[in-house]
Amino acid sequence: MKVLFVVPPLAGHINPTVAVAAELTARGHEVAWTGPAEVLPPLLPARATLIPSGERSGPGGYGALHGRWRDLRGAAALRFLWEEALIPLAHGMLPGVDAAVDAYAPDVLVADQQALAGAVVARRRGLPWVTSSTTTAEFTRPFAGFPKVGEWVKERIDGFLAAAGAPGGWDPRFSDRLVLVFSTPELVGAGERWPEHYAFTGPALGARPSDGSSFPWRRLDPVRRRVLVSLGTLNREAGGRFYAAVLRAAERLADRVQLIVAAPADLVGEVRQDHVLLQEYVPQLALLPHLDAVVCHGGHNTVCEALAHGLPLVVAPVRDDQPIVAQQVATCGAGIRVHFGRPRADEVHTALSAVLDDPNHRRAARRVQASFAAAGGAAAAADRLEKLL
Repeated sequence: MKVLFVVPPLAGHINPTVAVAAELTARGHEVAWTGPAEVLPPLLPARATLIPSGERSGPGGYGALHGRWRDLRGAAALRFLWEEALIPLAHGMLPGVDAAVDAYAPDVLVADQQALAGAVVARRRGLPWVTSSTTTAEFTRPFAGFPKVGEWVKERIDGFLAAAGAPGGWDPRFSDRLVLVFSTPELVGAGERWPEHYAFTGPALGARPSDGSSFPWRRLDPVRRRVLVSLGTLNREAGGRFYAAVLRAAERLADRVQLIVAAPADLVGEVRQDHVLLQEYVPQLALLPHLDAVVCHGGHNTVCEALAHGLPLVVAPVRDDQPIVAQQVATCGAGIRVHFGRPRADEVHTALSAVLDDPNHRRAARRVQASFAAAGGAAAAADRLEKLL
């Protein structure tokens, strides 16, 4: 079987495909990726087959696009996401995905929910296609209370389909053959009923390009409880005030908590306290087994990676799907949601103390961890793909 992954230029959307691809390769299948070559190469395994699709996103490329999006919130962020990012990306990727299918001749196409071109190309060519869902926001009826917003998003998608010459009346975010959801109902929402072709596999975790060899492992405190503070790769530049609030909150816990802060030094400032370890980048998957809790922005990958290790969370959502993911964490009991835009040190201190000291949060995190393990991860996703053909 030859599998072509169609991905957007976002690390959190690419990482699960790398784990699934490794499982498929181990079983004797062939894999390749198509997406913007400006971003993908460092995120893919060495010697991965990459067939570029998608033009640069205007002057300055995707970095400039991120800079314009960084400080937006709420409706403004949603509008920017669709009008300035996803729809232009879909149009830009269409010719390249078509060419990739010609060059690679895949048996099945796995299209990320935010890489709409993949579904359109597969449909008009009669190729079996699968949805890769690296966030669960779309499965929670996010616009149920805001029907006009949902209608606006649908209009954007319908407009793209029409412009691409594709038939209307379907949603390229959801395959009717197989939807791979890298989570479980225990986190998304117990009690919901899902179509049989929705496969909840739990997170697909695999090797990352950085192996952690440069991380100062010896500086991890053997006595204090260790907490990672991370806003991911796309939100860190907007986190100056939040980092400051976390550091102030941690001062009152310095005798028993060590913070590992993943952030640029110029945003955090000079750190002299011995209970704070500041690193611009950390090998997150390698580090998680050594931690007791995580403070993050509610990115779906970071949340699921923490819960896969049974770690409770303090979640400060910034935009897009993050408030939904943060609410999922709070609802299942695996963590506490705090403010990002108006961070208060006392609120962060209370939340951090609670997730470290209240055993209920750890028990809830371990329930989700158990559901992830039972779901099967990358192996389960590969199983479903093999059964598709």
